Amino acid sequence: MKTRLFPCLLLTTLVLPLAALAAPRDEIAGQYAAAAKAASPAFSGFSAARGEKLHFTKFGTGKAETPACTSCHADRPRSAGRTPAGKPIEALAVSVTPARYSDPAKVEKWFKRNCNDVLGRECTPLEKGDWLAYMITQ
Repeated sequence: MKTRLFPCLLLTTLVLPLAALAAPRDEIAGQYAAAAKAASPAFSGFSAARGEKLHFTKFGTGKAETPACTSCHADRPRSAGRTPAGKPIEALAVSVTPARYSDPAKVEKWFKRNCNDVLGRECTPLEKGDWLAYMITQ
């Protein structure tokens, strides 16, 4: 009995903390979905593919030194990045940094700052949700 119980306990101790982190991400995504639906009744859900495109597109409408998300956040979401000043940035991918996107205030703070830097404006709820959907799949 003990030999069968141990793997179950081990699995539970590994999965429960990850599930606890997923709940705030689901709430954040739900808020963005509600805002996206309010902005466009045709909204039918977020797209990781659109989020990926947003992540890699060079816009040229924000700050000159940050034309794309990849300017600071590396070409691969599973890799660490660097600010223009050289400060390290943890990987964006949830698979590498599981606690990412679990604090709604931090998520919104970084979207506001980074969207203004890259796009020269705030991101729409659709853009935020798409980008978040992409990072959750990484």
